[in-house]
Amino acid sequence: MISQILGIARNTLVESLRQPIFFVMVVLSGLLQWLNTASAAYSMGYTTSAEVSGDDKLLLDIGMGTIFLFGTLLAAFQATAVISREIVDKTVLTVVAKPVARPTIVIGKYIGVVVAILMAVVVMITFLLFGIRHEVMSTAADSFDMPVVVFLSGAVGLSFAIAVFGNFFYGWSFPQVALTVMVPLVPAAYVATLFFAKDWEVQPITTDFKPAVLVACLSLAMAIMVLTAIAAAVSTRLGQVMTIVVCAGVFVIGLLSNHLLGRVAFQNEFIAVIESAEPREARFREFNGAQASYDIRFNTFPESPLDPGTSVWYGPSPTGIAMAVPDFEPFEGDPSDRRVIGDEDTSPAIIVAESSGRDAVFQQAGGTAVSVERPPREGDYVFLSPTATNPIAIAAWSVVPNMHYFWLLDAVTQNRVVPSEHLVRIAVYSALQIGVFLSLAVILFQRRDVG
Repeated sequence: MISQILGIARNTLVESLRQPIFFVMVVLSGLLQWLNTASAAYSMGYTTSAEVSGDDKLLLDIGMGTIFLFGTLLAAFQATAVISREIVDKTVLTVVAKPVARPTIVIGKYIGVVVAILMAVVVMITFLLFGIRHEVMSTAADSFDMPVVVFLSGAVGLSFAIAVFGNFFYGWSFPQVALTVMVPLVPAAYVATLFFAKDWEVQPITTDFKPAVLVACLSLAMAIMVLTAIAAAVSTRLGQVMTIVVCAGVFVIGLLSNHLLGRVAFQNEFIAVIESAEPREARFREFNGAQASYDIRFNTFPESPLDPGTSVWYGPSPTGIAMAVPDFEPFEGDPSDRRVIGDEDTSPAIIVAESSGRDAVFQQAGGTAVSVERPPREGDYVFLSPTATNPIAIAAWSVVPNMHYFWLLDAVTQNRVVPSEHLVRIAVYSALQIGVFLSLAVILFQRRDVG
């Protein structure tokens, strides 16, 4: 079975790379990335601490959007070309008659298509990295980054030259050879560019390298793999036009899922955002001990009064998702009475012990502490009630591919570190989504008439 899957994947990969539309989209993406350096100015970005700042923030936004769009189109076109079209032309019948199990065909086709698309994505991401290195040309007086121009045009020109030579003398497929050569050559040209400053002065390779941008692009590649699985499932039953329509619909709904489903799945309203949080005593650092307390400062005045004794919850999301504090019974009693605060009969709660303007003190009340996941920290949202959940909306929200999980642009432009745990979660989420849609593809293809 493995040898059959690899054989089908290899043939699918070659067939995909030979498609002229495949090569045209990659080249068009590169041209758009280059034009973005002249058209993405005036983004009104003034931050200077992030890897991408100023006008280049819009350049990154448009560039990543270009990759996302072209990746979605490639997934729809290629999945249709290697599955739907073969079913219509009945060429898949020769494979089924071998006999080869239908799940083997679906898995092999998907692997071949996704490898081809990832090859294209590698080139498109490198084009974006070249654009970020070149930076926006805000005025006519701005000069070109000549190392970018020389190395990029050299790599693309050499790829074209090899493809023309192979096609003329050996009859090789021009799109296949050109893209295959560009996959290692264009990234190598980018690495070579990093060794030189704009004026050709030699510099350390880390000077212009953007690891956060690369992480965001890798996350985007995972999203395209999920969309490819969706396209593979749809193309087992529908033609090219409808496959593109469905993929575009899933793409848009995935971007709007937080608004359409997320806000219904979890309902809560925050009253303030924590600017700083410090324990009053070192032994209270974990905020898990009885009567532990934290000094809190908000970035603005709370939208609702925080009187002493008010129960509070906090978490990283403005909607109350993934709350760092579990549900507990609201505190009832006199917060100034120390006996009530530490009484064994008092239900565990987190309360406001003191409050004045933008400053407050959060304290554990009760004989035992509320078992929090972590102490309050900068950026946390504060709530006056636990988050209400809607199981039906949560189920729907979980099924629809949420493209916001893969969109790490804001983290890059706001100079926020993306934790490695988040990347692991994205990878697991992608694997689960791909598994679900490939299973659906197998089910749909299992009883499809190919005779």
